[in-house]
Amino acid sequence: MRKILLTLLLLAAPVAALAADGVPLMKAHVDVTDIPSLQRGAKLFVNYCAGCHSAKYMRFNRIAADLQLPEDLVEQYLIFTGAKIGDTMTTVMSPQDAERWFGVAPPDLSLTARRRGADWVYTYLNSFYRDDSRPVGVNNLIFPDVGMPHVLWELQGMPMPVYGENSGPEGGLRVVGVRVPENGGRLSEREYREATRDLTNFLVYMSEPIKAYRQSLGVKVLVFLLVLLVLTVLLKREYWKDVH
Repeated sequence: MRKILLTLLLLAAPVAALAADGVPLMKAHVDVTDIPSLQRGAKLFVNYCAGCHSAKYMRFNRIAADLQLPEDLVEQYLIFTGAKIGDTMTTVMSPQDAERWFGVAPPDLSLTARRRGADWVYTYLNSFYRDDSRPVGVNNLIFPDVGMPHVLWELQGMPMPVYGENSGPEGGLRVVGVRVPENGGRLSEREYREATRDLTNFLVYMSEPIKAYRQSLGVKVLVFLLVLLVLTVLLKREYWKDVH
C-alpha cells in the first residue's frame, strides 16, 4: 500500500508543476471571511463576468445573506437580467451565440475556483496579453489560445507580452511574462491586483459558500473535544484512584 501511495504522489507531482504551463502561479492570499472583499468581488463579477458566464449553483438571496447585503440593494445593483432574488445566477447569452462569437461557450463559474485553485484563477486574471493573431486580440500565459477576451482591460490597461528564450527543443522565443503600460488603465497596478484578488475571493466563496461556517464550526468542535478530553481524564483519575 505504501508503494502504491508513493507512486500516486510521484505521478501527481509533474501534473501540478505543468498546470501553469511552466509559469509560476501567483499567490492569491484570499480570505472568504473578508466580507468587504467579497462584496467588491461580487460587484466585479456581475459587471464584468456575468454577461457571459453563469453561476448556476449560486442564488442571489444566498449572496445577500452571506455577504451581509440587504436584498433590495442586491436586486438594484447586482441583478441586471430581470431575475428574482431567489433565482440562480444565469446568463442571458445563449450557448449558441457564445459559441459562434468566441468559438466555445463560456463555462459556468460556480466551481471553477474549487477545480482550478485560487492561485490559478488569480494568476489567470493577471496573465492576459495582447496577441493580434488571436480572434479576440489577446492571449493568456497560463491558458494558451484562450477564447475569452480580456474583459478587465479598461481597469488594467492592455498588457504587452514579454519575450524570453524558449528552452524547449523548438528553440526561438516565447512569451514569459506581461508588461502593463504605465497609466494604461483606470487602476494602478496595485489597485488592479487588489481588484482581481477580490474577484478571485468571490469565486472561491461561490465554489463553497459553506466554507467559512464550516471552518468556524470546526474550531468550536475541536475546543469542545479538548474540554471533553480534559474532563474525561479527570474522571478517569477520580474513578481509578482507589483501585490497585
